[in-house]
Amino acid sequence: MNSLYLYVLVLSLIFTPFFVNNFLPFFNSITSSSSSDNNEYSTLFDAIASVNPKAPLNSGKNHTPPSGSRGSSTSCQVWDVACSEAVLSLARKPENVEWIKGLRRKIHENPELAFEEYETSKLVRTELDRMEIEYRYPLAKTGVEWEHKSKVAGKMHACGHDAHVAMLVGAAKILKNREHHLKGTVILLFQPAEEAGNGAKRMIGDGALEDVEAIFAVHVSHEHPTAIIGSRPGPLLAGCGFFRAVISGRKGLASDPHNSVDPILAASAAVISLQGIVSRESNPLDSQVVSVTSFNGGNNLNMIPDTVVIGGTFRAFSNASFYNLLQRIQEVVVEQASVFRCSTTVDFFEKDSTIYPPTVNDDHMYEHVKKVATDLLGPTNFRVVPPMMGAEDFSFYTEIVPAAFYYIGVRNETLGSIHTGHSPYFMIDEDVLPIGAAVHASIAERYLNERG
Repeated sequence: MNSLYLYVLVLSLIFTPFFVNNFLPFFNSITSSSSSDNNEYSTLFDAIASVNPKAPLNSGKNHTPPSGSRGSSTSCQVWDVACSEAVLSLARKPENVEWIKGLRRKIHENPELAFEEYETSKLVRTELDRMEIEYRYPLAKTGVEWEHKSKVAGKMHACGHDAHVAMLVGAAKILKNREHHLKGTVILLFQPAEEAGNGAKRMIGDGALEDVEAIFAVHVSHEHPTAIIGSRPGPLLAGCGFFRAVISGRKGLASDPHNSVDPILAASAAVISLQGIVSRESNPLDSQVVSVTSFNGGNNLNMIPDTVVIGGTFRAFSNASFYNLLQRIQEVVVEQASVFRCSTTVDFFEKDSTIYPPTVNDDHMYEHVKKVATDLLGPTNFRVVPPMMGAEDFSFYTEIVPAAFYYIGVRNETLGSIHTGHSPYFMIDEDVLPIGAAVHASIAERYLNERG
Protein backbone atom coordinates (compact mmCIF):
# COMPACT_ATOMS: atom_id res chain seq x y z
CA MET A 1 0.00 0.00 0.00
CA ASN A 2 1.29 3.43 -0.89
CA SER A 3 0.82 7.10 -0.25
CA LEU A 4 1.57 9.90 -2.67
CA TYR A 5 2.50 13.53 -2.11
CA LEU A 6 1.31 16.39 -4.32
CA TYR A 7 3.05 19.65 -3.47
CA VAL A 8 2.27 23.24 -4.21
CA LEU A 9 3.86 26.49 -4.63
CA VAL A 10 5.36 23.86 -6.52
CA LEU A 11 2.77 21.07 -6.49
CA SER A 12 3.56 17.79 -4.90
CA LEU A 13 2.43 14.24 -4.42
CA ILE A 14 3.45 12.01 -1.54
CA PHE A 15 2.99 8.33 -0.90
CA THR A 16 2.80 6.72 2.54
CA PRO A 17 1.29 3.47 3.80
CA PHE A 18 -2.29 2.95 5.06
CA PHE A 19 -5.69 4.24 4.00
CA VAL A 20 -6.27 2.16 0.92
CA ASN A 21 -8.94 3.55 -1.41
CA ASN A 22 -9.22 6.92 0.23
CA PHE A 23 -8.17 10.48 -0.28
CA LEU A 24 -7.77 12.59 2.83
CA PRO A 25 -5.89 15.88 2.64
CA PHE A 26 -4.32 17.37 5.69
CA PHE A 27 -3.83 21.12 6.00
CA ASN A 28 -1.50 22.58 8.57
CA SER A 29 -0.26 25.95 9.68
CA ILE A 30 1.37 27.53 12.70
CA THR A 31 1.40 30.92 14.32
CA SER A 32 4.50 32.82 15.27
CA SER A 33 5.08 34.43 18.65
CA SER A 34 4.84 37.85 17.04
CA SER A 35 1.46 37.20 15.45
CA SER A 36 -2.01 37.34 16.90
CA ASP A 37 -3.58 34.09 18.08
CA ASN A 38 -5.95 34.15 15.11
CA ASN A 39 -3.29 34.39 12.41
CA GLU A 40 -3.20 31.18 10.40
CA TYR A 41 -0.44 30.38 8.01
CA SER A 42 -0.90 28.59 4.70
CA THR A 43 0.72 25.28 4.36
CA LEU A 44 0.13 21.53 4.37
CA PHE A 45 -2.71 19.41 3.07
CA ASP A 46 -2.27 15.81 3.70
CA ALA A 47 -3.85 12.48 4.00
CA ILE A 48 -1.89 11.46 6.94
CA ALA A 49 -2.93 8.86 9.47
CA SER A 50 0.40 7.32 8.60
CA VAL A 51 2.32 10.49 9.33
CA ASN A 52 0.34 11.39 12.41
CA PRO A 53 -2.00 8.52 13.24
CA LYS A 54 -3.31 10.14 16.42
CA ALA A 55 -4.24 13.41 14.76
CA PRO A 56 -8.02 13.88 14.56
CA LEU A 57 -9.43 14.77 11.16
CA ASN A 58 -12.67 16.62 10.58
CA SER A 59 -14.92 13.59 10.88
CA GLY A 60 -12.66 10.57 10.75
CA LYS A 61 -14.83 9.08 8.00
CA ASN A 62 -14.51 8.70 4.28
CA HIS A 63 -17.11 10.51 2.21
CA THR A 64 -18.96 8.80 -0.59
CA PRO A 65 -18.74 10.82 -3.82
CA PRO A 66 -22.03 12.48 -4.78
CA SER A 67 -24.22 10.47 -7.11
CA GLY A 68 -23.11 10.81 -10.68
CA SER A 69 -19.81 12.41 -9.72
CA ARG A 70 -17.58 9.54 -10.71
CA GLY A 71 -15.58 10.42 -13.77
CA SER A 72 -15.49 7.12 -15.62
CA SER A 73 -17.13 3.73 -15.73
CA THR A 74 -13.77 2.07 -16.41
CA SER A 75 -12.40 0.21 -13.41
CA CYS A 76 -8.78 1.32 -13.96
CA GLN A 77 -7.57 -1.78 -12.15
CA VAL A 78 -4.87 -1.72 -14.80
CA TRP A 79 -4.08 1.76 -16.08
CA ASP A 80 -4.88 2.25 -19.75
CA VAL A 81 -5.80 4.95 -22.26
CA ALA A 82 -9.37 5.02 -20.99
CA CYS A 83 -8.15 5.97 -17.52
CA SER A 84 -6.10 8.87 -18.89
CA GLU A 85 -9.03 10.02 -21.00
CA ALA A 86 -11.37 9.85 -18.02
CA VAL A 87 -9.14 12.12 -15.94
CA LEU A 88 -8.63 14.60 -18.77
CA SER A 89 -12.35 14.64 -19.61
CA LEU A 90 -13.18 15.42 -16.01
CA ALA A 91 -10.66 18.27 -15.89
CA ARG A 92 -12.02 19.76 -19.12
CA LYS A 93 -15.67 19.89 -18.08
CA PRO A 94 -16.77 23.51 -18.69
CA GLU A 95 -17.94 23.96 -15.11
CA ASN A 96 -14.60 22.70 -13.78
CA VAL A 97 -12.62 24.92 -16.16
CA GLU A 98 -14.51 28.04 -15.05
CA TRP A 99 -14.19 27.05 -11.41
CA ILE A 100 -10.41 26.55 -11.52
CA LYS A 101 -9.89 29.81 -13.44
CA GLY A 102 -11.98 31.67 -10.88
CA LEU A 103 -9.98 30.16 -8.04
CA ARG A 104 -6.70 31.19 -9.58
CA ARG A 105 -7.97 34.74 -10.18
CA LYS A 106 -9.02 35.17 -6.56
CA ILE A 107 -5.55 34.17 -5.42
CA HIS A 108 -3.86 36.32 -8.06
CA GLU A 109 -5.88 39.40 -7.12
CA ASN A 110 -5.03 39.04 -3.43
CA PRO A 111 -1.31 38.17 -3.14
CA GLU A 112 0.24 37.66 0.29
CA LEU A 113 3.85 37.65 1.44
CA ALA A 114 5.83 34.70 2.77
CA PHE A 115 4.32 33.17 5.92
CA GLU A 116 1.42 35.65 5.68
CA GLU A 117 -0.82 33.58 3.39
CA TYR A 118 -3.86 33.89 5.67
CA GLU A 119 -6.55 34.46 3.06
CA THR A 120 -5.01 32.00 0.61
CA SER A 121 -5.05 29.39 3.35
CA LYS A 122 -8.68 30.16 4.16
CA LEU A 123 -9.70 30.01 0.49
CA VAL A 124 -8.13 26.59 -0.04
CA ARG A 125 -9.68 25.18 3.13
CA THR A 126 -13.07 26.48 2.03
CA GLU A 127 -12.75 24.66 -1.29
CA LEU A 128 -11.74 21.45 0.46
CA ASP A 129 -14.75 21.75 2.74
CA ARG A 130 -17.02 22.05 -0.28
CA MET A 131 -15.51 18.88 -1.71
CA GLU A 132 -15.86 17.12 1.65
CA ILE A 133 -12.14 16.47 1.71
CA GLU A 134 -10.85 16.13 5.24
CA TYR A 135 -7.86 18.16 6.34
CA ARG A 136 -5.95 19.13 9.41
CA TYR A 137 -4.17 22.30 10.42
CA PRO A 138 -1.86 23.86 11.58
CA LEU A 139 1.63 22.56 10.60
CA ALA A 140 4.02 25.19 9.20
CA LYS A 141 3.75 29.00 9.34
CA THR A 142 2.52 30.08 6.72
CA GLY A 143 2.67 47.40 -12.44
CA VAL A 144 0.82 46.33 -15.59
CA GLU A 145 -2.86 46.93 -16.15
CA TRP A 146 -4.88 43.86 -16.97
CA GLU A 147 -8.16 42.30 -16.00
CA HIS A 148 -7.03 40.19 -13.08
CA LYS A 149 -4.20 42.32 -11.72
CA SER A 150 -3.29 42.42 -8.04
CA LYS A 151 -5.63 44.44 -5.85
CA VAL A 152 -2.97 44.80 -3.15
CA ALA A 153 -0.51 47.67 -3.54
CA GLY A 154 3.13 46.58 -3.67
CA LYS A 155 2.39 42.86 -3.94
CA MET A 156 1.77 40.54 -6.87
CA HIS A 157 1.94 36.92 -7.92
CA ALA A 158 4.79 37.21 -10.42
CA CYS A 159 5.95 33.61 -10.59
CA GLY A 160 2.81 31.54 -11.03
CA HIS A 161 2.27 30.19 -7.53
CA ASP A 162 -1.35 31.30 -7.71
CA ALA A 163 -1.72 28.97 -10.68
CA HIS A 164 0.08 26.19 -8.79
CA VAL A 165 -2.39 26.45 -5.92
CA ALA A 166 -5.35 26.41 -8.32
CA MET A 167 -4.00 23.37 -10.18
CA LEU A 168 -3.45 21.46 -6.96
CA VAL A 169 -6.94 22.23 -5.69
CA GLY A 170 -8.15 21.16 -9.14
CA ALA A 171 -6.25 17.91 -8.77
CA ALA A 172 -7.89 17.44 -5.38
CA LYS A 173 -11.31 17.78 -6.99
CA ILE A 174 -10.48 15.20 -9.65
CA LEU A 175 -9.02 12.77 -7.13
CA LYS A 176 -11.98 13.17 -4.81
CA ASN A 177 -14.27 12.41 -7.74
CA ARG A 178 -12.24 9.27 -8.49
CA GLU A 179 -11.32 8.22 -4.95
CA HIS A 180 -12.93 4.82 -5.50
CA HIS A 181 -10.03 4.13 -7.92
CA LEU A 182 -7.25 5.07 -5.47
CA LYS A 183 -5.08 2.23 -4.16
CA GLY A 184 -3.38 4.29 -1.49
CA THR A 185 -3.25 7.72 0.09
CA VAL A 186 -2.62 11.01 -1.70
CA ILE A 187 -1.19 13.82 0.38
CA LEU A 188 -1.45 17.40 -0.85
CA LEU A 189 1.10 19.93 0.34
CA PHE A 190 0.29 23.63 0.04
CA GLN A 191 3.57 25.12 1.18
CA PRO A 192 4.10 28.77 2.10
CA ALA A 193 7.16 30.93 1.51
CA GLU A 194 8.89 29.24 -1.41
CA GLU A 195 10.46 32.39 -2.85
CA ALA A 196 12.39 33.71 0.13
CA GLY A 197 11.13 32.15 3.33
CA ASN A 198 12.46 28.64 2.75
CA GLY A 199 9.09 27.15 3.60
CA ALA A 200 10.18 23.64 2.58
CA LYS A 201 12.62 23.39 5.48
CA ARG A 202 9.87 24.43 7.88
CA MET A 203 7.59 21.77 6.46
CA ILE A 204 10.24 19.08 6.79
CA GLY A 205 11.02 20.18 10.33
CA ASP A 206 7.34 19.81 11.20
CA GLY A 207 7.27 16.24 9.90
CA ALA A 208 5.76 16.67 6.44
CA LEU A 209 7.89 13.91 4.92
CA GLU A 210 7.55 11.26 7.61
CA ASP A 211 6.68 7.87 6.08
CA VAL A 212 6.62 9.38 2.61
CA GLU A 213 7.42 7.27 -0.44
CA ALA A 214 7.61 9.82 -3.28
CA ILE A 215 6.97 13.47 -4.06
CA PHE A 216 6.21 15.34 -7.30
CA ALA A 217 6.08 19.05 -8.11
CA VAL A 218 5.22 21.35 -11.02
CA HIS A 219 6.08 24.92 -11.99
CA VAL A 220 4.74 27.05 -14.84
CA SER A 221 7.23 27.98 -17.56
CA HIS A 222 7.26 30.60 -20.31
CA GLU A 223 9.92 28.62 -22.13
CA HIS A 224 7.29 26.23 -23.49
CA PRO A 225 3.89 26.65 -25.19
CA THR A 226 0.79 26.14 -23.10
CA ALA A 227 0.36 22.62 -21.69
CA ILE A 228 3.76 21.31 -22.87
CA ILE A 229 5.33 19.26 -20.07
CA GLY A 230 9.10 19.45 -19.61
CA SER A 231 11.53 17.69 -17.29
CA ARG A 232 14.73 15.67 -17.22
CA PRO A 233 16.36 12.94 -15.13
CA GLY A 234 19.08 13.91 -12.69
CA PRO A 235 20.01 17.52 -11.88
CA LEU A 236 17.33 19.92 -13.13
CA LEU A 237 17.90 23.07 -11.07
CA ALA A 238 21.08 24.38 -9.53
CA GLY A 239 22.05 24.75 -5.93
CA CYS A 240 21.98 28.44 -5.04
CA GLY A 241 23.77 30.58 -2.49
CA PHE A 242 24.41 34.27 -1.88
CA PHE A 243 27.32 36.15 -0.38
CA ARG A 244 28.01 39.59 1.01
CA ALA A 245 31.57 40.76 1.71
CA VAL A 246 32.49 43.84 3.75
CA ILE A 247 35.99 45.03 2.83
CA SER A 248 37.40 47.50 5.34
CA GLY A 249 40.28 49.92 4.85
CA ARG A 250 41.04 53.43 6.13
CA LYS A 251 39.35 56.60 4.95
CA GLY A 252 41.48 59.30 3.36
CA LEU A 253 41.57 62.20 0.95
CA ALA A 254 41.54 61.19 -2.69
CA SER A 255 44.40 63.63 -3.24
CA ASP A 256 46.53 61.77 -0.66
CA PRO A 257 45.90 58.08 -1.39
CA HIS A 258 49.14 57.06 0.36
CA ASN A 259 47.61 58.09 3.68
CA SER A 260 44.59 55.80 3.22
CA VAL A 261 43.97 52.07 2.85
CA ASP A 262 41.81 51.89 -0.24
CA PRO A 263 38.96 49.32 -0.04
CA ILE A 264 37.74 50.23 -3.53
CA LEU A 265 40.98 48.95 -5.06
CA ALA A 266 40.85 45.83 -2.89
CA ALA A 267 37.21 45.15 -3.78
CA SER A 268 37.89 45.69 -7.47
CA ALA A 269 40.72 43.17 -7.39
CA ALA A 270 38.47 40.70 -5.58
CA VAL A 271 35.71 41.06 -8.18
CA ILE A 272 38.15 40.42 -11.02
CA SER A 273 39.71 37.44 -9.26
CA LEU A 274 36.31 35.88 -8.55
CA GLN A 275 35.80 35.56 -12.30
CA GLY A 276 38.67 33.10 -12.46
CA ILE A 277 37.06 30.55 -10.15
CA VAL A 278 34.72 29.25 -12.82
CA SER A 279 36.76 30.09 -15.92
CA ARG A 280 40.06 28.66 -14.68
CA GLU A 281 39.34 26.28 -11.79
CA SER A 282 36.10 24.52 -12.76
CA ASN A 283 35.60 21.73 -15.27
CA PRO A 284 33.84 23.36 -18.24
CA LEU A 285 31.54 20.32 -18.43
CA ASP A 286 30.41 20.99 -14.84
CA SER A 287 28.33 24.15 -15.17
CA GLN A 288 28.86 26.70 -12.41
CA VAL A 289 28.21 30.41 -11.92
CA VAL A 290 29.71 33.13 -9.74
CA SER A 291 28.13 36.54 -10.31
CA VAL A 292 28.93 39.73 -8.43
CA THR A 293 25.74 41.78 -8.50
CA SER A 294 26.39 44.55 -6.00
CA PHE A 295 29.27 46.98 -5.38
CA ASN A 296 28.77 49.84 -2.92
CA GLY A 297 31.35 52.22 -1.50
CA GLY A 298 31.53 55.88 -0.63
CA ASN A 299 29.51 58.75 -2.09
CA ASN A 300 31.99 61.60 -1.67
CA LEU A 301 33.94 62.20 -4.87
CA ASN A 302 36.89 63.63 -2.92
CA MET A 303 37.24 60.87 -0.33
CA ILE A 304 38.43 57.27 -0.28
CA PRO A 305 35.85 55.44 1.87
CA ASP A 306 36.37 53.28 4.93
CA THR A 307 34.50 50.29 3.52
CA VAL A 308 33.17 48.73 0.34
CA VAL A 309 30.44 46.10 0.31
CA ILE A 310 30.20 43.63 -2.56
CA GLY A 311 27.75 40.81 -2.99
CA GLY A 312 26.36 38.28 -5.41
CA THR A 313 25.27 34.72 -6.02
CA PHE A 314 26.84 31.38 -6.89
CA ARG A 315 25.27 28.29 -8.46
CA ALA A 316 26.24 24.68 -9.21
CA PHE A 317 24.55 21.37 -10.05
CA SER A 318 26.25 19.24 -7.39
CA ASN A 319 26.80 19.77 -3.68
CA ALA A 320 30.53 19.13 -4.10
CA SER A 321 30.91 21.88 -6.70
CA PHE A 322 28.60 24.19 -4.78
CA TYR A 323 30.55 24.04 -1.54
CA ASN A 324 33.83 24.31 -3.39
CA LEU A 325 32.56 27.60 -4.84
CA LEU A 326 31.61 28.79 -1.36
CA GLN A 327 35.07 27.99 -0.02
CA ARG A 328 36.86 29.63 -2.94
CA ILE A 329 34.75 32.81 -2.77
CA GLN A 330 35.71 33.12 0.89
CA GLU A 331 39.41 32.57 0.15
CA VAL A 332 39.61 34.82 -2.91
CA VAL A 333 37.86 37.81 -1.35
CA VAL A 334 39.78 37.62 1.93
CA GLU A 335 43.19 37.07 0.33
CA GLN A 336 42.77 39.66 -2.40
CA ALA A 337 41.72 42.23 0.17
CA SER A 338 44.75 41.43 2.30
CA VAL A 339 47.05 42.15 -0.64
CA PHE A 340 45.84 45.74 -0.41
CA ARG A 341 46.08 45.82 3.42
CA CYS A 342 42.31 45.56 3.93
CA SER A 343 40.39 43.28 6.27
CA THR A 344 37.30 41.37 5.17
CA THR A 345 34.28 39.53 6.49
CA VAL A 346 32.23 37.32 4.17
CA ASP A 347 28.66 36.32 5.01
CA PHE A 348 26.94 33.45 3.18
CA PHE A 349 23.64 33.93 5.08
CA GLU A 350 23.69 30.34 6.28
CA LYS A 351 21.83 31.29 9.46
CA ASP A 352 19.05 32.76 7.30
CA SER A 353 18.67 29.45 5.41
CA THR A 354 19.22 31.04 2.00
CA ILE A 355 21.38 28.19 0.70
CA TYR A 356 19.36 25.88 -1.56
CA PRO A 357 20.77 22.51 -2.67
CA PRO A 358 20.45 21.34 -6.29
CA THR A 359 17.08 19.94 -7.38
CA VAL A 360 17.80 16.40 -8.57
CA ASN A 361 15.10 14.26 -10.18
CA ASP A 362 15.03 10.58 -9.30
CA ASP A 363 15.29 8.57 -12.53
CA HIS A 364 12.24 6.41 -11.76
CA MET A 365 10.06 9.33 -10.68
CA TYR A 366 11.07 11.24 -13.81
CA GLU A 367 10.09 8.27 -15.98
CA HIS A 368 6.73 8.14 -14.23
CA VAL A 369 6.05 11.81 -15.00
CA LYS A 370 7.14 11.31 -18.61
CA LYS A 371 4.91 8.26 -19.02
CA VAL A 372 1.87 9.98 -17.51
CA ALA A 373 2.31 13.17 -19.54
CA THR A 374 2.91 11.28 -22.78
CA ASP A 375 -0.12 9.05 -22.36
CA LEU A 376 -2.34 11.90 -21.23
CA LEU A 377 -1.32 14.63 -23.69
CA GLY A 378 0.50 12.81 -26.47
CA PRO A 379 4.23 12.25 -27.10
CA THR A 380 4.71 15.61 -28.85
CA ASN A 381 3.63 17.41 -25.69
CA PHE A 382 6.51 16.16 -23.55
CA ARG A 383 10.03 17.58 -23.84
CA VAL A 384 13.33 16.71 -22.24
CA VAL A 385 14.59 20.09 -21.05
CA PRO A 386 18.13 21.24 -20.26
CA PRO A 387 19.19 22.00 -16.68
CA MET A 388 18.59 25.55 -15.47
CA MET A 389 20.62 27.73 -13.10
CA GLY A 390 17.45 28.72 -11.25
CA ALA A 391 16.79 27.21 -7.83
CA GLU A 392 13.81 25.94 -5.81
CA ASP A 393 13.43 25.04 -2.16
CA PHE A 394 11.65 21.90 -3.39
CA SER A 395 15.25 20.67 -3.53
CA PHE A 396 15.15 20.05 0.23
CA TYR A 397 12.43 17.43 -0.35
CA THR A 398 14.47 15.78 -3.11
CA GLU A 399 17.30 15.16 -0.64
CA ILE A 400 14.99 13.05 1.53
CA VAL A 401 12.62 11.09 -0.74
CA PRO A 402 12.56 10.10 -4.44
CA ALA A 403 11.18 13.09 -6.31
CA ALA A 404 10.45 14.60 -9.69
CA PHE A 405 10.04 18.26 -10.56
CA TYR A 406 8.53 19.20 -13.91
CA TYR A 407 7.44 22.26 -15.86
CA ILE A 408 4.17 23.00 -17.58
CA GLY A 409 4.23 25.54 -20.39
CA VAL A 410 2.15 28.73 -20.25
CA ARG A 411 3.60 30.58 -23.22
CA ASN A 412 0.93 32.10 -25.50
CA GLU A 413 2.12 34.99 -27.64
CA THR A 414 -1.39 35.88 -28.75
CA LEU A 415 -2.43 36.50 -25.13
CA GLY A 416 0.85 38.19 -24.22
CA SER A 417 1.83 35.38 -21.87
CA ILE A 418 5.49 35.67 -22.81
CA HIS A 419 7.25 37.29 -19.86
CA THR A 420 9.32 35.24 -17.47
CA GLY A 421 8.73 34.96 -13.76
CA HIS A 422 9.45 37.98 -11.55
CA SER A 423 8.63 40.37 -14.39
CA PRO A 424 5.99 43.07 -13.67
CA TYR A 425 4.39 41.96 -16.95
CA PHE A 426 4.09 38.35 -15.84
CA MET A 427 0.85 36.59 -16.71
CA ILE A 428 -0.19 33.08 -17.66
CA ASP A 429 -2.44 31.40 -20.19
CA GLU A 430 -5.23 30.13 -17.95
CA ASP A 431 -6.00 27.30 -20.37
CA VAL A 432 -3.14 25.50 -18.63
CA LEU A 433 -5.02 25.19 -15.33
CA PRO A 434 -7.29 22.20 -16.05
CA ILE A 435 -4.45 20.48 -17.90
CA GLY A 436 -2.10 20.91 -14.95
CA ALA A 437 -4.76 19.59 -12.60
CA ALA A 438 -5.29 16.54 -14.82
CA VAL A 439 -1.56 15.80 -15.08
CA HIS A 440 -1.13 16.08 -11.35
CA ALA A 441 -4.13 13.89 -10.59
CA SER A 442 -2.98 11.28 -13.12
CA ILE A 443 0.51 11.22 -11.63
CA ALA A 444 -1.04 10.45 -8.26
CA GLU A 445 -3.66 7.90 -9.26
CA ARG A 446 -1.43 6.05 -11.69
CA TYR A 447 1.47 5.88 -9.24
CA LEU A 448 -0.78 4.26 -6.66
CA ASN A 449 -2.35 2.03 -9.31
CA GLU A 450 0.97 0.66 -10.52
CA ARG A 451 2.64 0.35 -7.12
CA GLY A 452 -0.36 -0.63 -5.02
